[in-house]
Amino acid sequence: MNAPTSTSKPLLGAGLLTALAASLCCITPLLALVGGLGASASAFSWLEPFRPYLMALTVGVLGFAWYQKLKPAPATDDCGCAADAKPAFTQSRLFLGMVTGLAVLLLAFPYYGARLYPASPTAAPVLAANGATPVWQTATYRIAGMTCEACAQHVEHTVQQLPGVQAVTVSYAQGTAQVRFDAQKSPATQVEKAINGTGYQIITRN
Repeated sequence: MNAPTSTSKPLLGAGLLTALAASLCCITPLLALVGGLGASASAFSWLEPFRPYLMALTVGVLGFAWYQKLKPAPATDDCGCAADAKPAFTQSRLFLGMVTGLAVLLLAFPYYGARLYPASPTAAPVLAANGATPVWQTATYRIAGMTCEACAQHVEHTVQQLPGVQAVTVSYAQGTAQVRFDAQKSPATQVEKAINGTGYQIITRN
């Protein structure tokens, strides 16, 4: 087996790791929602500033792996022996293509990850309890730590579960969440606790 081929496994492993690291900040919120671990959603948000570099490193590593795979192989190896005619599956172009495809899916996750979230329940009409008039409040929160649409979906889905919440609009680009709720059923402190419970912290409230 020639030397370039023997390096393919470490290259592929490094490519997948960098692709995963580049997307962890957006994959974690979905995993936290599915696993019921709300506070862990922002665990890897600190990686967001490094995402462009991790993406470039992934492309560079996989590009080099493809270069190693596609460049003409010598008829004999360094010892003068005939090179293996049929490499193992993990050394094949098919396997390299599969790893590359998986890396692309990981890198693109922030652009389609929000679609994988379960649909938020439709807000039902809020009925007054014991004849009491609902006490409607609309609050706008500035939130730190959101890095993609998946983060915003996580916050929105969590707050929508509270009783008395009529509408929730979350923007990761602006770092805000606007919530309209019945303060008799879910006081402002409960709404704030739900938002902070996702792992993204409220900075200010208007």
